[in-house]
Amino acid sequence: MNVLDLFRAGQRHPRPRCLDERFNAWRTLPRADGKQNIRDSRIVVLDVETSGLDLKKDTLIAIGAVAIEQGRIMLDDAFEIVLRQQQSSSKSNILVHGIAGAKQRSGIDPAEALMQFLEYIGAAPLVAFHVAFDQTMLEKSLKTWLQADLQQRLWIDLAYLAPALLREQALNYRTLDDWTHLFNIRNHHRHHAVSDALASAELFLCLNKKCEQQGWLTLNRLATAERHYRQLIGR
Repeated sequence: MNVLDLFRAGQRHPRPRCLDERFNAWRTLPRADGKQNIRDSRIVVLDVETSGLDLKKDTLIAIGAVAIEQGRIMLDDAFEIVLRQQQSSSKSNILVHGIAGAKQRSGIDPAEALMQFLEYIGAAPLVAFHVAFDQTMLEKSLKTWLQADLQQRLWIDLAYLAPALLREQALNYRTLDDWTHLFNIRNHHRHHAVSDALASAELFLCLNKKCEQQGWLTLNRLATAERHYRQLIGR
């Protein structure tokens, strides 16, 4: 099942009219230029927590993100939000991400939460570890609550960029934990969205130093390296 099938299968809610002005302001932002030098760009690194791993049935519970500007993680430019759930996720799921049932049920209205997320990211390109899952859950939720999408946003997937740069480690380093351990990055609260986003941001900066050594200075160049590695392992 592809992403479009997921959208068709999901229930949609009319976007609240009170959000129209904010939504239209976001939608008209100029798209970020992937040709721009990475150090001159605002980049958002994100992670999501969900009720499970089923892209069709499970729901988005929380979003965590941090921004990178001028090659630095901006701790004062971070984002964390819990979307209100009609029903708490399973106990086994709560043990993974630590978001208690009461906190899930008292979260922010999903349409408002997602609008805040869109306002936070603005026109920035996005970075994540294993983009496909995060992107699909976000797009599914945006379609459901705001009838929106991320407008073909540029994404960089660290799960493919890392081995594209470090081929010799590719066989033994596959998970976020593997790569953060390689670079001695500490994640104090694993499976907590904003903590995982921060660890991913640190990993991105470590990888970008190696990118700069090879003359890969733009997001488009990183996306090309990632794409070539995907094609290589897909043969």
